[in-house]
Amino acid sequence: MERTPFLNASRTTLEWVGEYLTESEPTPVASQARPGELRAALPDSPPVEGETWDSIWSDFQNLILPGITHWQSPNFFAYFPANGCPISVLGEILSTALGVNGMLWATSPAATELETHVLDWLVEMLGLPEAFRGQGVIQDSASSASLLAMLCARERLLGPEGVETGLTYSDRPITVYTSTEAHSSILKAAAILGIGRQNVRFIETDDRYALLPSALEAAIVRDLESGCRPALISATCGTTSSMAFDPLEPIAEIADRHELMLHVDAAMAGSSLVCPEFRDWSRGLERADSFTFNPHKWMMAHFDCNAFFVRDPKLLTRTLSVTPEYLHTDQEEVIDYRDWQIPLGRRFRSLKLWFVLRHYGVEGIRARIRNHVALAGWFADQIREDPRFELAAPPALCLVCFRLRGNDTLNRQLLQTLNASGELFLSHTALADRFVLRMSIGQTRTQRPHVEKAWRQITQTAEAILAKQTPDQSP
Repeated sequence: MERTPFLNASRTTLEWVGEYLTESEPTPVASQARPGELRAALPDSPPVEGETWDSIWSDFQNLILPGITHWQSPNFFAYFPANGCPISVLGEILSTALGVNGMLWATSPAATELETHVLDWLVEMLGLPEAFRGQGVIQDSASSASLLAMLCARERLLGPEGVETGLTYSDRPITVYTSTEAHSSILKAAAILGIGRQNVRFIETDDRYALLPSALEAAIVRDLESGCRPALISATCGTTSSMAFDPLEPIAEIADRHELMLHVDAAMAGSSLVCPEFRDWSRGLERADSFTFNPHKWMMAHFDCNAFFVRDPKLLTRTLSVTPEYLHTDQEEVIDYRDWQIPLGRRFRSLKLWFVLRHYGVEGIRARIRNHVALAGWFADQIREDPRFELAAPPALCLVCFRLRGNDTLNRQLLQTLNASGELFLSHTALADRFVLRMSIGQTRTQRPHVEKAWRQITQTAEAILAKQTPDQSP
C-alpha cells in the first residue's frame, strides 16, 4: 500500500477504534453468529488480484463484526476482565509498526531494558518480594508462566542430567500438586513436559474453595512413601471459577519442609495488589519461588501481556538456552529474554504496558480497581437481599458467583436467555456440582449504571422464567 492510501486507511481505522473504545456500547455483546456462518460467506479461494481497502473495510464491518463477541463492552461480565484501554492500543500499534523481535538484547536494546524496568515498577507497585526485582519477564499468558514454573521445578529436581537425558525415572514419577479449583494449564503443562497428567495431584478444597493444607501435606507424604519425586506446588490466588485464595503461608511451610518449589498463580487477582487494602491474600508470597499475573486481565493492557517473576532465573536459562552461532553476541551482562521463554522470537509487549502505567499512574489504576470491587460488592448485596437468588461462593474482589434458587435447568435457562438478549454477557461455572452464574465486573469502561442495568435485566428475566413454571416444575 502506497503512502497516501495507507494514511487514509489509517485514519479510517483509528477513527473507528477511537469511537469503539470510548463511546460505543455494541450490541449484541455476545455474538449471535451460527457455526460456519462466516466461512459460508467467504470466497472459496483467495483473490488472484489485490483488492481495494474500501472492499476489505466493508467486509470487516459486514462479515467480521457480526461474529465478534465484544470483550471491550462495558456490559461484558463474563469470564474475566479484558481491559484493553485506548493508550494500550497506541502502544500496540507502535510495537507492531516497529516490528521488533526482542529475542536478544542486541536485536533491540530498548525492548529488553524497558521490559526489565517496567516489571521492576510492578514489583514496587504491587508490593512484591524484593527477590523478584530484576527477575521478571513478560510471557503471553499465565498458562505459559505455569509451564515455565513447572519446567523450573523439573530442572531443580533432576539437575543438568534431566535436561540432557530426559525423564528417565519412570519407576519414580515426578509429582506436582495443585487444588481441584486450579486452572487447566497445570494439567496441560504436566502433559507437555512429560511429567504426565496422572502425576498431577488435585488437592481437595474447603467450603470457600481454597486448597486444604492438611490434604496437601498428606498427599505429599503418601507420594514420598511410595517412591514418587514431588517437585512443585502450584497455589492459586484468585481461582478462575470463584476467585478463591489458597492460603500461602501454610502452603509455603509445607513446600519448605519437603523441599518443593512453590509457584503462585494470580492471573486474574494479581492486579488487585496495587491497592494495599487488598494485599491480605498475599501473605506468604515472599516465600514463593515464582509468581505470575496478567496485566491484560485487570490492569488495562491489551492481551497478550503476562508478568512472570522467578526467584532463580538460572533454572530457566539452563534449560532453555540453546545458542547456535548466528545468535552469538559480544554483549555481556545483559539479559537475552529468548532464554526465559519457550519460543525464540518475542514481541515488544512492554511498550503498551509502559504506556498504560505512565498514562494512568499508580493512583489511576488503583481508582479503577477499587471502583470495580465496590460495584461487585453492590451487586452481591442485591443478591443477598433478593429471596429468589443465592450466593454460590463468597464474593471476592470483582467476582460474584450466584444462582437463581432452584435446579440447574432454571439457571441454565436464565443464562441462555440473558446472553441471547444481547444486552449483556455472563459466563458460568460449576461449584459443588451445581450450575453457577458468574458476574465478573472489571471492564475498563464499566460503571455503576452498567451494573444496575445488568441487575434489572437479570431480575426481569428471572421473574419471567419463574412465572412460566408449572407447580410440578417449581424449584
